[in-house]
Amino acid sequence: MKHNNIDVVVVGGGHAGVEAANILSKLGLIVGLVSMDKKGLGRMSCNPAIGGVAKGQLVREVDLLGGLMAKIADLSGLQHKMLNKSKGRSVWSPRAQVDKRKYESLCSRLIFNSKNIIIIEGEVVSIGIVKNKITGVNLRDGTKILSRSVIVTCGTFLSGIIHIGDRKAPAGRMGEVRSEGITENLVSFGFRTMRLKTGTPPRALKSSIRWSKTTEEFGDKKPAPFSHFTEKFNPINEPCHTVRTNQSSHNVIEDNLDRSPMYSGEILATGPRYCPSIEDKIVRFSKQDSHLLFLEPEWFKSDQIYINGYSTSLPEEVQLESLRKIPAFKNVELLRPGYAIEYDCFPPSQLKASLESKEVSGLFFAGQINGTSGYEEAAAQGIVSGINSAAYINGSEPLVVKRSEGYIGVLIDDLITKDTQEPYRMFTSRAEYRLMLRYSNVDSRLFPLAKKYFLLSKKEEETILNRLQLKNAVFNTIKESLPSEVLKSFNLKQKIKTKDYIKRPGVGLMPVLKKLNKTPKKNNVPRWCYNEVLNDVETEVKYEGYIKRHLSEIQKISQNENLPIDKNIDYSSYSGLSAEAIEKLSIVKPETFGQACRVSGVSPADISALMVYLFKP
Repeated sequence: MKHNNIDVVVVGGGHAGVEAANILSKLGLIVGLVSMDKKGLGRMSCNPAIGGVAKGQLVREVDLLGGLMAKIADLSGLQHKMLNKSKGRSVWSPRAQVDKRKYESLCSRLIFNSKNIIIIEGEVVSIGIVKNKITGVNLRDGTKILSRSVIVTCGTFLSGIIHIGDRKAPAGRMGEVRSEGITENLVSFGFRTMRLKTGTPPRALKSSIRWSKTTEEFGDKKPAPFSHFTEKFNPINEPCHTVRTNQSSHNVIEDNLDRSPMYSGEILATGPRYCPSIEDKIVRFSKQDSHLLFLEPEWFKSDQIYINGYSTSLPEEVQLESLRKIPAFKNVELLRPGYAIEYDCFPPSQLKASLESKEVSGLFFAGQINGTSGYEEAAAQGIVSGINSAAYINGSEPLVVKRSEGYIGVLIDDLITKDTQEPYRMFTSRAEYRLMLRYSNVDSRLFPLAKKYFLLSKKEEETILNRLQLKNAVFNTIKESLPSEVLKSFNLKQKIKTKDYIKRPGVGLMPVLKKLNKTPKKNNVPRWCYNEVLNDVETEVKYEGYIKRHLSEIQKISQNENLPIDKNIDYSSYSGLSAEAIEKLSIVKPETFGQACRVSGVSPADISALMVYLFKP
């Protein structure tokens, strides 16, 4: 059996896959979305939340580029919260606790109702490649799907193995069969592969928890939505809860470390450093007598509680014994134990900044197959791979988000230039210009790209233009000096520009505008958006000096950042390079001088030597 007239095949229906398929459909291409379970599109297989530190910025960026995640999170949210409000505005990050069932249902409905997406239930076992060019994919049942491009988004399914104590079983996720064949197929074409590991905590029965021994955690009373395009927003504010582990709980884990596959040697793959298992926490932070756990409902009025912070692969009986040492879990019952999963992925240094393979034209990779962790990182890669698959087919310039333009740019640049030795997770600290990459200024940063690549509907473009017009109107209002009568009311004796006065500590934008009697009109934007825009203007004013410094640095770097490097360059012929730099640059094959500077193992001395060769007359 053959499927014809398909432009792009997307392999996998997780967060990367649905974002890729959706944006391709919006761009008018015919997509074959191949999933082993067509009922599991956009499934939240781990925590019931969207966003978080830096991840929230990613979600907003995906939204501005025409994505789904923010819209669905707003429609399925149980509570919304702005994290890091006690810190600088550059690291404020939105997060939503969501109803997993509703999220998955809404996501599936949107994909199934898309006129350009054909859902194909099946397992891809090989990718058609002829003369380093994509021809399509082959399914296990013999079906051949011809296409001009393929996007591989297999998550943890490639040769996946689940571990619970000394028990292990082949699986892509709990209760779902793994995928086999793609790894061997791509290795035969010269691709490098490696094994990584991740895990998930146990799920507890709600009625078995002593809630009086926990602390309630609500979302914001007046939350802002994720999506720029959400108009009416009044989510429920269902609480989460927190508890802490104790020494008795730790003792049980310590006594059974030899039964953890990570410590018994059964799992050799590397796990996520920044989302460690409870076993790792006990070992690595042995002087800490307790660890914080978050109890999160998995859906509205859920009887299943996600124990965030207790990721583990210990035997089920050990998990239960350890948890029952905590007063809130004295009588806890588990609906599903925590487990670890190891799987195949492909080092992303084999990709261009467009997420296209350096060696095979029309082949793109996105999501956990690139060594990342998290729904948000997957969605960001998915939408970029979808946009660039369309660009490849149309023969147009690929979309490349710069590090100074978005967290998406930081994410992808890190992936393709750094040696991925562990599951990659997005943090604000990974962005050197994070003051420029605020959650609230995504419209200013990425709207030009969205417009250039036709990623938004006419209505969506109007929404963003209204935001930007409001922002410009506020900036124009504060250009002039404060009038004399206002100076007196603020007990000021010398003339001062309105903007400079707002820079002072403790001075807010809105009180000054009210005193000037120049409160801007809402300009067809909802209340939440109005407040967000005013907050962003205030941020830009107060941090103007730092922002100007960043812009100067960006300009200096950009002068040489995009200088192209021939992929066939022989680094071993450059006598000034260290042996490590030669090895790393030969593997990564950076496309530009800027990428070469960020390759792990390339020292400042190596960069100076490289400059001599690249910039010689």
